[in-house]
Amino acid sequence: MSGKSFKVYSVEEVSRVAPKLFGIPSGVEGLDNLFFKVDFSDGKAVKKPLGGIPYLSVLNITGVADTGKSLMVEQFAVRQANDGYKTIFVTVETPKEFVVQSLLYRAQAMGLDVEKVKQNLFVIDAASDTRLREDVDYLLDTLAYGIREYNVKSVVIDSVTGLFEAKEVLARSIVRKIYNFLKRWRQTSLLVSQKRSASEEMSAEAAGGYGVAHIVDGTLVLYKKLIMTKYDVSTFNLPMGSVIRLFRIDGCRMAGHDTRTYVMEITETGLVKIIAPLDEWLRSR
Repeated sequence: MSGKSFKVYSVEEVSRVAPKLFGIPSGVEGLDNLFFKVDFSDGKAVKKPLGGIPYLSVLNITGVADTGKSLMVEQFAVRQANDGYKTIFVTVETPKEFVVQSLLYRAQAMGLDVEKVKQNLFVIDAASDTRLREDVDYLLDTLAYGIREYNVKSVVIDSVTGLFEAKEVLARSIVRKIYNFLKRWRQTSLLVSQKRSASEEMSAEAAGGYGVAHIVDGTLVLYKKLIMTKYDVSTFNLPMGSVIRLFRIDGCRMAGHDTRTYVMEITETGLVKIIAPLDEWLRSR
């Protein structure tokens, strides 16, 4: 066994550096209280809302086009910046000037301090830089520089799917590398995953397959359904041709969470909002 080094850690040792469980505000109305923790008092379990997404979690936001994924992560980014926490937004799909335009509009629509958002929010433009988009190590080196230089606490990548275009066989290894990096740098993070239109409607599957969702700490699934049959009209009590948007937390290993499917909407001001559990919403129609 000479020359070999083995690492076995005691739970007592690791528990001294284990992070505390608390919520980080998402900026999305109706979402924060869907996560919870369980405390024990006099031998009884008491469920308490977390008040946000779990601190230091890396969550996957998945859905087909136009389901509100980018809006959701933009709301998170500007809320964190408004609250004084430095945040990096990695844009893989849209050049930085257009993303910044959208972020500042989102801040205005949410009634936030736009100047404070400008000071605390940073952008890495992998949409315009081929090397950033295709060389994940270079991207992570750039991200590490930003985190060190600006004392960043949160990271958004929109979308992680764009980092393995035409090479989905590498999807899991790329996501694993990004996940390990974000954990090592202690970042609360949201990763957008583009969903195949042919995938199961409310599943966690994204373009990288089921394995991508298994790597991260949890997945938020967004879905839109077009009302096109008499059955749909009868079920949802909505007119033919309208759209209903649905949301579900598809597992989270860092905290308890509501497992129900929720109705979601995108408001006239372009904000994602979680409305009510689908069953309750249907009974009220």
